[in-house]
Amino acid sequence: MTEIEFARAVRETGGRAFIAGGHVRDKLRGALPRDRDYVVTGIAEVAFTVTFPRAMRVGRGFPVYLLEVDGDMREVAFARRERKTGPGHLGFGISASPGITIEDDLYRRDTTMNSMAKSLETGELIDPYGGARDIARRVIRATSEHFADDPVRALRAARHSAQFGYAIEPGTIRLMEKCRDELAREPGERLTNELREALRCDAPSVFFRRLKEAGILGAAYPQIASLAGINADERRHPENDSFDRAMQVLDRTAAMTARTEARFAALAMGPGMTALREWNARMPLPSLWTRCAEFAITERSRIHNISKPEEIADFMERIRNHPLALDGIIAIARADACGTPPFLERAPKLLEAMGSVTGDAIPDYLKGPSRGAWLREKKIEAVTRATG
Repeated sequence: MTEIEFARAVRETGGRAFIAGGHVRDKLRGALPRDRDYVVTGIAEVAFTVTFPRAMRVGRGFPVYLLEVDGDMREVAFARRERKTGPGHLGFGISASPGITIEDDLYRRDTTMNSMAKSLETGELIDPYGGARDIARRVIRATSEHFADDPVRALRAARHSAQFGYAIEPGTIRLMEKCRDELAREPGERLTNELREALRCDAPSVFFRRLKEAGILGAAYPQIASLAGINADERRHPENDSFDRAMQVLDRTAAMTARTEARFAALAMGPGMTALREWNARMPLPSLWTRCAEFAITERSRIHNISKPEEIADFMERIRNHPLALDGIIAIARADACGTPPFLERAPKLLEAMGSVTGDAIPDYLKGPSRGAWLREKKIEAVTRATG
């Protein structure tokens, strides 16, 4: 079934079909849209299932179906209204009926740029709340006061600011602030998901700066908020405080690597090991992130004291077997105001030299720990030659 066949079948059943949300936003932004999610109005669920018997219901609290269109499985949601009934993202009363219009459905959404739709049949833009205007002005604006009903919308607004380079208008900042109490009680998984997307942005520090501006950084990520107002060592770090320094290190790291685990490791160096463990207890951080962060935090204080061939060889062996990898630690070291240790600038050459030493060359008469000691000694010799 093609998309136009789907739209016509909906109309023949008495309804209308739209594409809504991020797809419309990204098209107007001139970006490549990802998902094509549909909204249908004016049709009862029973009639929909008769017309599309292969559709699979996936929504629990309201009608959402998966339907194959143009060879892809796409989401079809029924237009709905939402009413706040309790705390958090689950505290909603939801109604979905044929009488709910596309304008009603768009009104419940977070920001104006996400509150637009297009008719699948005519291509008409449905933009009752000024989303296209705000995109042209590069402004993030809450669609209504219901923005604060789901506290994670505040994180999403900050993330979109970082992702798109848009400003957040003052009224929306105030609505973000209203999310503080509920945000502190949100499931950690939701906070981690937004953090993951923020770390993928070209300038991820914008995410944290917008949350700080709205006064909610401490509710979501208290370990980062705790850095504000703490004086950095002015002899080595002239930034105003440890928060600013952490943000600069994060953005400089992001400019050199797209790997989120390396970016997180750079970020986590600011609050340190104890805070990292508290952070991981508050929300489920990916184990890859925490491993890389632990390595960066541990090595940060001693990496600049490494100069002897045996120290270099031991460090290169550690990083060779670590998921942060050589490119990750080099990016973080270069981003840090302390500068890159000289041996790291020659690291690829050193690894190549050490790689020429293999276990095949270990004398047969050596047994047990002596074999490892021999191998280490030969790698130290290789480093000495490469640095000589």
